[in-house]
Amino acid sequence: MDDLFSLLDLLEHCNLCPRNCNVDRLHGELGFCNSTREVKIARAALHFYEEPCISGKNGSGTVFFSGCNLKCVFCQNSKLSQSNYGAIITEEELCNVFLKLQYNGASNINLVTPSHYVPQIIIALKLSKAKGLKIPIVYNTSGYEKAETIKLLDGIIDIYLTDFKYYNSKFSTKYSAAKDYSIRAKEAIEEMVCQVGETKLNKVGMMEKGVIIRHLMLPGLLFDSKKIIDYIYNKYKDKVYISIMNQYTPFYKSSHYPELNKSLNQDHYEALVDYSIALGITKGFIQEVGTDKESFIPDFDLTGIK
Repeated sequence: MDDLFSLLDLLEHCNLCPRNCNVDRLHGELGFCNSTREVKIARAALHFYEEPCISGKNGSGTVFFSGCNLKCVFCQNSKLSQSNYGAIITEEELCNVFLKLQYNGASNINLVTPSHYVPQIIIALKLSKAKGLKIPIVYNTSGYEKAETIKLLDGIIDIYLTDFKYYNSKFSTKYSAAKDYSIRAKEAIEEMVCQVGETKLNKVGMMEKGVIIRHLMLPGLLFDSKKIIDYIYNKYKDKVYISIMNQYTPFYKSSHYPELNKSLNQDHYEALVDYSIALGITKGFIQEVGTDKESFIPDFDLTGIK
């Protein structure tokens, strides 16, 4: 047990994420994510609005962690990510949260914005697996990760559900205060794919292993979106699933950025979907056009979808 909790030593000079703050979180120092040694979660519940192979009929056992290592000006969860809304829990209590979600029928455990709590999460997962946790573990991240930290999760995480937000550093700097976002996302995704390999679905279509790369299309950035799709497909072909999302809505500080303070042009979204089909992508998800729902249209062959 002591060896397990020695993982917390990583917080004494915290460099878990690309920010490399090097602060002593064990003794209350705060870095970019504004988080200490204590774990904060804002919500734990069954969630039905992920990709179908994640949510399924029973729902994904989703745990929303407080704090974030990005400063996205359009964040729809800014109360959690920037104001650190949530309740403090111990690793043992987090273990019990995982077990309760499994007891309630969750298809998996879905860790949302977990990067800054990796040591504590590893401890909680190992404790819960020793107590009977058997469902897949999903690491649901913004993509702004260090490959070295992802390596700590080898053999622990089954499914990586990662964003790829920007290709051009001009946009990642302006909208998320992360000049090196694209570089870090590429490095992290490569490690993720190396760990879990090609996608594995069970007989009812639920994901057991694999990587899903999400891209939330932003207003006016069709060219940048195409660069992301090009990179993912040219690098990984059908080893990963691509989820193209159209649910952008102006939130948080979007009003300070006129180019973002509007809804997504749905013609641009359809153009990106058509572009992906023409490129040859056959494993992915698109969202319903013209709705504000987070409901995904599953399609394991994008060919012909409009």
